[in-house]
Amino acid sequence: MTLPRVTVLLAEDEPDLPGLESLEGLARIHQHRGVDGLAPRLAETDVLVVTDFRVEALERAWPSPCPIRWVHATSAGVDALMIPPLRDSDIPVTNAAGIFDRGIAEYVLGALLLFAKDTLGNLRYQRQRQWRHRETHMLRDQSALVVGAGSIGREVATLLGALGMDVIGTARRARQHDAAFARVHAQEDLPALLGDADYVIIAAPLTRQTEGLFNTGTFARMKPGAVLVNVGRGAIVDTRALLAALDDGHLGGAALDVFEQEPLPADHPLWDYPNVMISAHMAGDAKGWRTALGHQFVDNFERWRRGQPLRNPVDTQRGYGQR
Repeated sequence: MTLPRVTVLLAEDEPDLPGLESLEGLARIHQHRGVDGLAPRLAETDVLVVTDFRVEALERAWPSPCPIRWVHATSAGVDALMIPPLRDSDIPVTNAAGIFDRGIAEYVLGALLLFAKDTLGNLRYQRQRQWRHRETHMLRDQSALVVGAGSIGREVATLLGALGMDVIGTARRARQHDAAFARVHAQEDLPALLGDADYVIIAAPLTRQTEGLFNTGTFARMKPGAVLVNVGRGAIVDTRALLAALDDGHLGGAALDVFEQEPLPADHPLWDYPNVMISAHMAGDAKGWRTALGHQFVDNFERWRRGQPLRNPVDTQRGYGQR
């Protein structure tokens, strides 16, 4: 029996995806780094696991005819992977939905506490050796708007709701009943919702509809002093508009894990804002996350081998997980 050929596409400095040794005797595994030799490797691949999204190289190397029968992304967002030859094919695509949900939700909670308790101010005054007594805010009874009510957004809402916050969400379509949210509105209702939210959390995928969604007009509709948290995709936020909203004092602050340009350049003005927290696209990367990704793929591989429905299918036309 010919074993299926599994290629794991890794960055040059990335270690092997753990856990795949359990597939010995069931598949031929090749952990491929970088772009050299990628085209001939893809031409001999049945299952492609993508951890390194060098999409230009992937598109150039995409084989024709294509032997690939399934593509798995080790991320929740798959926007970068939707190159035309894959998007327009009938090759099933799956993602890592569920792995990062709790870690991102705890990151969001930490960010909200950071601003509610003025921790940035505490650290600043500590460095200056200044004793500055202030009053801070409670999160209880504050309002949070989660833009993107998928699995990550629902975990965020569940955690914030447990603190007594009023949490509403937006999704492609409104939902009548969702235990995680007080209400889930259609995405088109976003402009009318922004003015009531103390905290706005972006947890949406990057699509044609969400790219540049937070622009000058969007920020103007937000409640004065509101805080923005972006754990979705950087391109959902127009960075110039964000800077302007911070400069004029309309926004109370921002916690940003993703950016239009990554890594964020060292000379970028965002680094210098006292009311901005920056992290390096790591909100969901809790200890053990790579091992969890490997186990998730192995579980799905067993389903694929048996002809069972794959977990976490992606709608390739819309560019995010099917819900």
